Amino acid sequence: MRTLVLNAGYEPLAVVSFKRAIVLVMNEKATIIERIEDDPVWGTSAAWDRPAVIVLTRYVRVPGGRRVPVTRRGVLRRDAHRCAYCGKAASTIDHVLPRSRGGADSWENLVACCLRCNNIKGDRTPQEMSWSLRLTPRPPHGTGWSVRGTERADPRWEPYLALAA
Repeated sequence: MRTLVLNAGYEPLAVVSFKRAIVLVMNEKATIIERIEDDPVWGTSAAWDRPAVIVLTRYVRVPGGRRVPVTRRGVLRRDAHRCAYCGKAASTIDHVLPRSRGGADSWENLVACCLRCNNIKGDRTPQEMSWSLRLTPRPPHGTGWSVRGTERADPRWEPYLALAA
């Protein structure tokens, strides 16, 4: 079971295991605001509600320069699994400026691409092929990208994630 951790200002910070959440609650560093009623955690001296969402008692400053690491899965997710050239279903990624010409593995140079377009394009740039990109590749943003673990969000978290959007 996973628990959503909210900052003192109610912005989502992370998703942690319920064990880590219980430790934060027991040490009075967080309070439970959404619980799972049917399955308490039993200790030697008391029973604790199993937390679904907790809020920290003190505000934690989050560094502003948090960059999302570039991954194949992330590029496909950012581009909604659609080819940047033809718009069909994408299963591969493509370097807009090929690596052989100095293209980097960056959010600005990688796009989702279908296998057919990737094979046709090969080691050329879209300009050389007279192709245009259907989207401008840029780093992802939003709470779904900045809060680790919210890709498989629990339905109980939706009101709290919507506050930060």
